Amino acid sequence: MNVILVGMNHKTAPLEIRERLSFACGDGVRPLEEILSAPAVREALYLSTCNRVEVLARAEDMEEAIARVKAFILRHGNLGAAELEKCLYVYCGSEAVRHLFRVTSSLDSMVMGEPQILGQMKEAYRDCVEQKASGIILNKLLHHAFRAAKRVRTETAIANNAVSVSFAAVEMAKKVLGDLDGRTVLLVGAGEMSELAARHLMANGVGRIIVVNRTYSRAVQVAEEFQGIPAGFDLLEEKLREADIVISSTGAAGYMITPAMIQAALRRRKNRLLFLIDIAVPRDVDPDVGRIDNVYLFNIDDLQGVVDENLRNRVKEADKAEVIIAEEVLKFSEWYNTLEVVPTIVSLREKVESIMRAEMEKSGSWLRTLGEEDRKNIEILTSQIINKILHDPVTGLKEESQSNGAMPYVAAIRKLFRLGTEEP
Repeated sequence: MNVILVGMNHKTAPLEIRERLSFACGDGVRPLEEILSAPAVREALYLSTCNRVEVLARAEDMEEAIARVKAFILRHGNLGAAELEKCLYVYCGSEAVRHLFRVTSSLDSMVMGEPQILGQMKEAYRDCVEQKASGIILNKLLHHAFRAAKRVRTETAIANNAVSVSFAAVEMAKKVLGDLDGRTVLLVGAGEMSELAARHLMANGVGRIIVVNRTYSRAVQVAEEFQGIPAGFDLLEEKLREADIVISSTGAAGYMITPAMIQAALRRRKNRLLFLIDIAVPRDVDPDVGRIDNVYLFNIDDLQGVVDENLRNRVKEADKAEVIIAEEVLKFSEWYNTLEVVPTIVSLREKVESIMRAEMEKSGSWLRTLGEEDRKNIEILTSQIINKILHDPVTGLKEESQSNGAMPYVAAIRKLFRLGTEEP
């Protein structure tokens, strides 16, 4: 199988090296055009993300193709040869196919089960098709990869449950409060993690977001992102009364939210449930708040515990996913192996059918004395005879191709039937 995959990822190369190559190839460089300029490379796909840079190719000469792809990465990554060899991995044949399927199914991702890589792979394939860099092999291979990814996502639970702190916060809010539609969220502080949690909450239907921050201009900036309401820090106690979900991340030295503040808010809320997520280090919310009735308080360690457990569950599901990957690699290998016998099967059938047509033409005067229905019956009969004669050799060739043992039979058939010659 003349398929190669050369690349580096978060496991083999530090971010600065992956960035170097990504930036270089984004500066007017057309990677596919350059890679395909090598005669040894017939089809190619170029994938570049923050966690990996990979080149997938169908090679005419595998050693030469690998050398050319390495030279491309060396040139644009501004790497030394020794540094390059430490960072790169090279897969050939079915191992390249297996790696591609694992990447597309997010089994090789930094966060196993994340959905982004499938979209990134589809985008890389679109570029490949638009630049006419793909052919019959890569087209079939990428569609197999997408099918494998779909099976992994639907037949396993590898993508289930939260594996980021911000998303874990949302999942816990849903468990406590149930439906999030129309709920009010209060962001105390405007850090990156709290913003991310707010985005997840918006995606789950919360009604509005209030942003309280010491720097009012920052509160305005973040609120605009969510079409929310900004407020100064002096209004914190007032805004606590309006919130169903509070996400706090200020980086302050002491507790920003105290039991007294929460009890006052609950009286105004008529004791409706209040859910607080304290993702600040040091903590923003006094731990005693969690002892108040109708209040649920979770800190960063609580959320990380959920994330760790979910990651362990994903690793268990990975075993099921690997079985699916193995099945899909086998299916693609079987299809690929038939390619070596298909031209011979087509030539053999064309040869036999041409003989049949020639003999029918010789009998043209006799056939013309028959009625239309009789002539059709004779054509059907001869086609059935051809099919039955060819059935065993064609089936045998296909069976031998599955174990890569078809070439001696292909050579024998082409010689015995003089396929590819001018003689009948």
